Amino acid sequence: MSLNAFITEETIEGDGDGPLADMTVAVKDNISTEGVRTTCGSAMLETYVPPYDATVVERLKGAGATIIGKANMDEFGMGGTTETSAYGATKNPVDEGHVPGGSSGGSAAAVAAGEADLALGSDTGGSVRNPAAFCGVVGIKPTYGLVSRYGLVAYANSLEQIGPIARNVEDAAALLDVISGPDPRDSTTRFDVGGEGSGAAATADDTHPATDSEYAAAADGDVDSTTIGVVTDLLDGADDRVVERFEAAIDDLRAQGAETVDVSLESVEHAVQAYYVIAMSEASSNLARFDGVRYGKSGGYEGNWNDAFASAREEGFGEEVKRRILLGTFALSAGYHDKYYKKAQDARAWVKHDFDDAFERADVLATPTMPVLPPALGESLDDPLQLYLMDANTVPVNLANLPAISVPAGEADGLPVGLQLIGPKFGEEAIIRAASAVEN
Repeated sequence: MSLNAFITEETIEGDGDGPLADMTVAVKDNISTEGVRTTCGSAMLETYVPPYDATVVERLKGAGATIIGKANMDEFGMGGTTETSAYGATKNPVDEGHVPGGSSGGSAAAVAAGEADLALGSDTGGSVRNPAAFCGVVGIKPTYGLVSRYGLVAYANSLEQIGPIARNVEDAAALLDVISGPDPRDSTTRFDVGGEGSGAAATADDTHPATDSEYAAAADGDVDSTTIGVVTDLLDGADDRVVERFEAAIDDLRAQGAETVDVSLESVEHAVQAYYVIAMSEASSNLARFDGVRYGKSGGYEGNWNDAFASAREEGFGEEVKRRILLGTFALSAGYHDKYYKKAQDARAWVKHDFDDAFERADVLATPTMPVLPPALGESLDDPLQLYLMDANTVPVNLANLPAISVPAGEADGLPVGLQLIGPKFGEEAIIRAASAVEN
């Protein structure tokens, strides 16, 4: 039975030899590919063909990789199960009666099923790590600014990053080596070594963190004397079967020489609420461009413009996208901006502060990637709130713009369980090293 992992299957050859020569890559369908349609999983962009490649696609081709198609996804990245796609749900190759996670479910499913060696996804609140955990593969969410977002169709600009998915840690890190680095077309990749952080004005002395890093080489499994902070707040309420596998993986790390400490992040109690206010607000702004005039589904040319605009969006957007646009527009509206959006930004600052404090005690932090096992197909769509709460362990990382990796930690009842390791800003090598120890 087909997994429906791809929306468009089309081969894009790489440029000769390179570090990814002979490797096949699935590219999430919200990443622009010149001459190959990019739908974002939406009927709105059913016929859209970009005239340019995203920076990460250019780098894949330059590294010799062969792109084999555009992977299925939740519409515009809005979902955690790849069931909101206008092109049908993707099935989990581990158990086809269950979801593969989302929104990069097609990318993870393709890798897990052996249909692609590697894949690219995008992670706004866990959309690389969630499907990696549910499909039993490795997914990395890089620090904001490590990888260019040029050519990524925006959902929530201040949160999302493109990230690699692979069957093992070293391959995921090797893909990160290829796609990371500065990009003059994306100001978020400019890094000031003087301490201003990503997005600062560039000078001749600026160095991007990826310039001197070798992420694949960090997958050496050496965690001797590494301090791992176990985030106790994110164990409460998790499925007992998930917690059991998580604790077994932590015991294995201790056996390899790692030290562990319990860490509390009080702010994570409010992280999901803050995340969805911010993400939906940014989405309502970003998706305003889809008016059926310049590109996307046409609303017709008779009557007034408002009717045409409404018709295009009614026909082109699915229910989840409409829900998030409405909620985001409400949060930004006069009289509610300070009540919701401003408070969400205050909570975001609190989350960042909590992580800073935690990294004074630990080198990396550990949580279950997802607090639940993969739901059955169709189980989650009737309860959007429960679907949003499923992101409790992943969204704090995006709010704080930190790196994180999901690595398989075994199975429970035949379904995969993922371990999430979180690092300080631009601490990709530390989480890759620890994840390779879990893998070993």
